[in-house]
Amino acid sequence: MSLYSYMTQEGYDNLKAELEQLKTEGRANAAKAIAEAREKGDLSENAEYDAAKDAQGLLEAKINELEKAMAKARVIDESELDTSRVTILSTVKLKNLKNNKEISYTLVSETEADLKAKKISVNSPIGKGVLGKEVGDKAEIETPGGILEFEILEIGLL
Repeated sequence: MSLYSYMTQEGYDNLKAELEQLKTEGRANAAKAIAEAREKGDLSENAEYDAAKDAQGLLEAKINELEKAMAKARVIDESELDTSRVTILSTVKLKNLKNNKEISYTLVSETEADLKAKKISVNSPIGKGVLGKEVGDKAEIETPGGILEFEILEIGLL
């Protein structure tokens, strides 16, 4: 596991906002649900109370996870990134050498990954396979579906 998690300022701000929302509204809602369930009588046979306590436990686990992510987070200044090699925050255009299809991905931290937005984690198989490569380099990437071979066509920034 890496000591730091590098991310954009936007990703850091989103993480911080989510953590703050969970700590304020989330905790208040959990406490309210527990109080309402407690009013319904005997706690030993109260399924609502058990469910509310379980939900509170999950909320606290999520808060703990986000706090750890915030502690490891390091915001990257995009103006200092080198576009001669694939790094975190690089947008890389790849050509699949098996079917000649081209696809672009932006490499981001795990917390910012969003496949629909074509943002993949640097820790994903493709992310790991293209990190450090230059335009024209080929990357053999072992994926759950087998080995894929890509050629790096372009490297840019977000």
